[in-house]
Amino acid sequence: MRILLGLLAALCLFGQDVALVEPADLAKQLQSNKAPTVICVAFPALYHGKHIPKAIYAGPGYKPEGIAVLKQAVAKLPKDTDIVIYCGCCPMVKCPNYRPAYAALKEMGFKKVRVLDVPTNMHEDWFGKGYPAE
Repeated sequence: MRILLGLLAALCLFGQDVALVEPADLAKQLQSNKAPTVICVAFPALYHGKHIPKAIYAGPGYKPEGIAVLKQAVAKLPKDTDIVIYCGCCPMVKCPNYRPAYAALKEMGFKKVRVLDVPTNMHEDWFGKGYPAE
């Protein structure tokens, strides 16, 4: 049921098919030798307070400056790079940062872009569950 609700939220968020990744699945992937490139598109205070290990900070996705930093961060990556973006400032359905960041990556031609499923916020859905953080 939770997966179905997440998919419905993603469809409402983006108006298109979006690949979500569940927090438990991403935590496992981070420990593998094929970990995705993780990019935080949240507000600076959220990233600097605590973030997913090795996550690249790209600035808030709703700001043109954040999208510019995101584009610079991925400019040299192959278009088939496995990328996971996340914010977690608030519930996904209200988040201002996912949509523009996701759209920018897709427009740049990235094929494997996923969004971390954060139905409530990062504190509850990632850090509160003991997933890795730095």
